[in-house]
Amino acid sequence: MTVFAHPDRHPVAVLVRDGLMPMELGIVHQILGQARDDRGRPLYEVATCAVTPGEVATDADFPIGVRHGPEALAAARTVVVPASHAPDAADASGVLDPRTAAALARIRPGTRVASICTGAFVLAAAGLLDGRRATTHWNSAELFRRLFPRVDLDPDVLYTDDGDVLTAAGEAAGIDLCLHIVRADHGAAVANEVARRTVVPPHREGGQAQYIRRPVPAADASTGRARAWALAHLDRRVTLRDLADQEATSVRTLTRRFRDETGLTPVQWLTRRRVERACELLERTDLPVDRIAADAGFGTGASLRQHLHAALGVSPSTYRATFRGPTPAPAPAPTP
Repeated sequence: MTVFAHPDRHPVAVLVRDGLMPMELGIVHQILGQARDDRGRPLYEVATCAVTPGEVATDADFPIGVRHGPEALAAARTVVVPASHAPDAADASGVLDPRTAAALARIRPGTRVASICTGAFVLAAAGLLDGRRATTHWNSAELFRRLFPRVDLDPDVLYTDDGDVLTAAGEAAGIDLCLHIVRADHGAAVANEVARRTVVPPHREGGQAQYIRRPVPAADASTGRARAWALAHLDRRVTLRDLADQEATSVRTLTRRFRDETGLTPVQWLTRRRVERACELLERTDLPVDRIAADAGFGTGASLRQHLHAALGVSPSTYRATFRGPTPAPAPAPTP
């Protein structure tokens, strides 16, 4: 049976196990399945697979039927492993059972692999995270570190991107990771449209702290008004005093709340939002770099180039060519 029927789409295999958390499976299908190009064509084809096809138990009161087996792993260019609430050898001892190990061995070299929540235990037990930066749910971090000392575990972030190996800390962070994958593959405009359709924030930073026993901010402690105002005025010079005024608070209090709610200082948050705005304009318009720099709040093309290179390691022209293709040469002037 052919697993992936659309050669023009990026094939993604999601490996599920007994005890699957249905939301995590749905995240991958929903976020990647919503990604479309500018002509409305799907960009990904997502297939669910199991070590043994058939009925897979979930942590809810219903099972799911899985048609595909390990052959999907061999055909995929991205493999995602969600968490399971049914403890198995990987979760308890750090050792894969032979069938799972054989299934994962079918993944082709160069395939991108990702995990959500404690799915990282499976990747680590397969040796796919050795020497790589990774995360998992904060509640499992101590056990993970004990079982897999060769993994560079960062238990304090939402997700990690170590090239062809990505990990998310939990269910909601799985949304952030999938949007990050779309953004890396197809640019900010496509990822933002997926977020808009799914009604989720378009971008939470991977380095934002996991929420570990942190009290929910009181309603009057939110920086939401300040952030919304800043997004509407990115083309202007925005000061800390401007942001604090939106919340009727002091600069010191605003800065503390920003760190609590976003994991960033206001200046860091503003810079990242401006980079995102510039990326979207580079993808969707033919505006010159200096105009984009002004619209995004960087002021000059030189400043935009500096910030874009610091954030993404590329120049504006390279970014535009990557996500839009090369700009066509101007037509020759008519001969008199």
